[in-house]
Amino acid sequence: VPAAWQRPYLNIFKHFRVEEWKRSAKEGDVAALTDTRLKGTIYRIRGSNPASSYLQLPRAGTQSLGLTGRYLYLLFRPLPRKHFLVHLDVTTEENQVVRISFSSLFKEFKSTATWLQFPFICGAAKDSACDSVSWRGVSGAAPADVRWTCLVLDLPSILSLYLNRRYNHLRAVKLCSNLLVKNLCTSDLVFDPGVTFSEARHTDLACRGIAPMPREMAFPVPKGEKWHDLYDYIRFPSEGPKLPYDSIQRSCPSPAAVSEEPVRQLPPPVTLTRAVCDRLSLIHHITSPKAVSAPW
Repeated sequence: VPAAWQRPYLNIFKHFRVEEWKRSAKEGDVAALTDTRLKGTIYRIRGSNPASSYLQLPRAGTQSLGLTGRYLYLLFRPLPRKHFLVHLDVTTEENQVVRISFSSLFKEFKSTATWLQFPFICGAAKDSACDSVSWRGVSGAAPADVRWTCLVLDLPSILSLYLNRRYNHLRAVKLCSNLLVKNLCTSDLVFDPGVTFSEARHTDLACRGIAPMPREMAFPVPKGEKWHDLYDYIRFPSEGPKLPYDSIQRSCPSPAAVSEEPVRQLPPPVTLTRAVCDRLSLIHHITSPKAVSAPW
């Protein structure tokens, strides 16, 4: 359960004052820019290879963020025609540090007792010429019109599904090139960017752990536009049909099994682009927990 100072959510960049670089570190080509479309500061991380430049929290490897929220939200956009890499170090209840990595460089899911590597399939904008790339299963550099994305990682479920471990806290984050990053946050709530504050007030969403995206974490939506027509929302593991349960879940039920209404079933209905739906389907196929039992 998150400490009081982490509720209802924690804006990581704001809390740790990333712009001061006292509690965070940067290496290589990392710059703070003003994005007029997003109406705020973003961080651009770029380099000749994904490991050459990075933004790291906390500053020292011996320190820990100590963030206990179930969900990690990453608001980012891969740089077009480039590969990117993200590392998350989490600590289990047994005090074991596990690295969760995802990258457009990874061709297949790989797992060890201390490292999970997930391929990330960059989708193109809706109805674009590159849209079919995401459902053909072609991994690689981001397309030219890749969109800003809200990636929601259910950290306890990932550890439970793939390693049969219990999650304790987020220890560190390392955002490597090539990325544009708006923000990071942790929370026990499912933030649905398609739900407005007005709609949330007139429904019982809060009782089900659902909340509108906090304003300081939100992507702007011009009047008359819809969030899901402009941006991508990816929740992993998906809130849709559950992944096939394997023996790794025998002694540790996944937190995802806890009663929770899927975002897509909430009023008003959330419509994901075909590219996103197909990308989720592909990720499910690539990262089936059954693959964990195979020798590497």
